[in-house]
Amino acid sequence: MRFTSLADMNCSIARTLDVVGEWWTLLIVRDAFRGTRRFDDFQSSLGLARSVLTARLRRLTENGILERRAYQERPVRYEYHLTEKGRALLPVIAAMLKWGDDWVPDQNGPPTVLVHETCGETMHPVLTCPHCEGGVTTSNTHTEPGPGHRPASSAIPSAPAGQ
Repeated sequence: MRFTSLADMNCSIARTLDVVGEWWTLLIVRDAFRGTRRFDDFQSSLGLARSVLTARLRRLTENGILERRAYQERPVRYEYHLTEKGRALLPVIAAMLKWGDDWVPDQNGPPTVLVHETCGETMHPVLTCPHCEGGVTTSNTHTEPGPGHRPASSAIPSAPAGQ
């Protein structure tokens, strides 16, 4: 199946989805955060077709989310490591984990918890304002056009005058 590229949309969310929005992609990133590095380990963990995994790893590498490093010479085999850009997806992964626990929970409880290594406590991600450190919610936050905003163009061309 071929997907339409969202890369040219004037929307940060759309451009992000263009990079990490394909099925399996964020699960590969999740596994990389858990320490999975090798193709066979990703394949074993996820159970997806080798061709799909190959395509997703290639795209993540091309987009600078993962870095491929040779760990064996004959035959050449690679490990995949999160780059700085890939590690910056932690808040996205953590927010999805929290959303899943809250809105599509497992009857036995969360399958994974986040532990803050500094204090050793189980934690949940909290979105806060970097200026006042107040919590960010839908009731106290809105959007406004930013410096990169472009007015939306009509998806349907207007008919020539007189038609």
